[in-house]
Amino acid sequence: MSRKAQMAVAVFKSPLRGEYPQKNGLERRQPVGRRRVFVQTETGCVLGMELDRSDSAHTVKRRLQVALNFPVEQSSLTFGDMELKNDLDAVRNGTPLLLTRNCLHRSSSTPCLSPNGKDLQQRDRSGPIEILGHSDSFNVLKGVVKDIVKAIKMGVDPLPVHSGLGGAYYFRNPRGESVAIVKPTDEEPFAPNNPKGFVGKALGQPGLKRSVRVGETGFREVVAYLLDYGHFANVPPTALVKVTHSVFNVNDGVNRNRPNKKSLVSKIASFQQFVQHDFDASDHGTSSFPVSSVHRIGILDIRIFNTDRHAGNLLVRKLDGIGRFGQMELIPIDHGLCLPETLEDPYFEWIHWPQASIPFSDDELEYIQNLDPIKDCELLRRELPMIREACLRVLVLCTIFLKEAAAFGLCLAEIGEMMSREFRAGEEEPSELEVVCLETRKLIAERELSSPMSDVRDAEFQFDIDFEEPGLDLNPKLVTDDFMTRAPFHLGNGFVNNHFPLSRLDECFEEGEEESEEEAEQQCFSAFKALEAIPSISKLSMSLKNSSVGDKSQKYSKLSETKQENGCLNNSSGHRSANEQLPGSVSFVTLADMNEEEWTFFLDKFQELLYPAFEKRKSVTLGQKQIQRLGTSCQF
Repeated sequence: MSRKAQMAVAVFKSPLRGEYPQKNGLERRQPVGRRRVFVQTETGCVLGMELDRSDSAHTVKRRLQVALNFPVEQSSLTFGDMELKNDLDAVRNGTPLLLTRNCLHRSSSTPCLSPNGKDLQQRDRSGPIEILGHSDSFNVLKGVVKDIVKAIKMGVDPLPVHSGLGGAYYFRNPRGESVAIVKPTDEEPFAPNNPKGFVGKALGQPGLKRSVRVGETGFREVVAYLLDYGHFANVPPTALVKVTHSVFNVNDGVNRNRPNKKSLVSKIASFQQFVQHDFDASDHGTSSFPVSSVHRIGILDIRIFNTDRHAGNLLVRKLDGIGRFGQMELIPIDHGLCLPETLEDPYFEWIHWPQASIPFSDDELEYIQNLDPIKDCELLRRELPMIREACLRVLVLCTIFLKEAAAFGLCLAEIGEMMSREFRAGEEEPSELEVVCLETRKLIAERELSSPMSDVRDAEFQFDIDFEEPGLDLNPKLVTDDFMTRAPFHLGNGFVNNHFPLSRLDECFEEGEEESEEEAEQQCFSAFKALEAIPSISKLSMSLKNSSVGDKSQKYSKLSETKQENGCLNNSSGHRSANEQLPGSVSFVTLADMNEEEWTFFLDKFQELLYPAFEKRKSVTLGQKQIQRLGTSCQF
């Protein structure tokens, strides 16, 4: 096994479910004395509480029941991948926990009685804004928080943001200037308290991207900031906070209090410093953007597998007051859909910008070479202990892919194209990166079939979610097998939805179709049939050669019929369920269902198969350049 593969595997020395690694200095530190934690119910209610060493999960549930009148019977206290049965030793100071009910049929309308302002202050003595986490990277935000708290005491209230699909608020300083944007996790699209009609799911269920759960985009915003070492890509300072204010939204079905009476409510939210800017990238010609800014943002997007990098979340600031060529600064925001739990189809707005086809500079290559996915995982586990191991595997895979591709000599555009899926005749095909992963999985399957222990399998997987609606099973093994047992690239319902800038969901939606019973039966095919159905890497690569990345926008030609008003879709009831608003999606490759040995073998073989794929991508690029030289100079 290669040294890089050994390094990448070092962070995964235990199964994905259950206890966390206890080796290599990555174990969760045992807390000393009292700890402060923040417990959030699946309907969004939040309570901060102090814990002693003797306190148990049952103690936490009882306190929450008394404070918020939340029913705790048949409930589970979760901490990322881990369910806390009783012992709380794994929980560190400042950790957010999630309390969910174990019922098979859950309703986001189950009441959660938020305490009034007086009761809240008596039971939770924290300030209006409390930063979760202790990284020095958050120090820059402490002054911002102090200014906001001072402004709130002076009567300067936050302002709701009317654009976008989720709830967001501009928090201001005493002069009335916006200094931070706050996005509560329970007001995300489809979350219980979404203020714009996009409701229908509890926290922890699949969201806009089925491998990014509702309520978990907030910590992903922080991931992008923490991984932006040296402010390389210019991500604004971001942290998770517990914030209390009466401006926040609580939907009528979630709170039995009178809807017209605003009272204090606490939320877990992402807190990002507001950056003054002139416009976003959709309002200006992209050719004048600095090459280095495009490269640096692209490098970050590749590392974190950003599935939603569109022009609207690239802010532009003029450095000279005029915005002449190269005199602009790009500020990337909105990273809530990075690091999905499975490989999806990313969206890179910059992929066709001319800057992306320019080779990396020596400084950029040195930065990429120095990236260490092991240290990245250590950092994220330490500062964001709720992050799921499946997300970290995606981070490791993409970082290795970026490092190897850059060392091979690929430019940013070529790397982005290899990660992006193709669309042919309305159907979605796996990306070149996914093709390599599929071929690697095929090697694992062949190895297992030849092993005498091949019949011994672990029955549990990373994405066991006991409250999924029909057709939204996130079990990665079944999703992958579902693809592999069908004809290559056939999606069953004939509709795909991944490769689309989600900002445009403000403007258009189309109802997805239900999966057929026949497709459900196909999930039960044997592993041997699945192995036979995986196309070879050479055939897939040739298929991808003949497909244009630009074709990806065609599948959304029908999504422009739905009208909107004030940032939400027209609907007679004012609310639409999540299943009505988004079509189904497909996952070709998952990483979380592999055990330690398989993951080690996967990373080793993955790197071996990368170089033939890089050679094919180079030949495709050279062929495209040759075509452009022949007879295209007279086109207007």
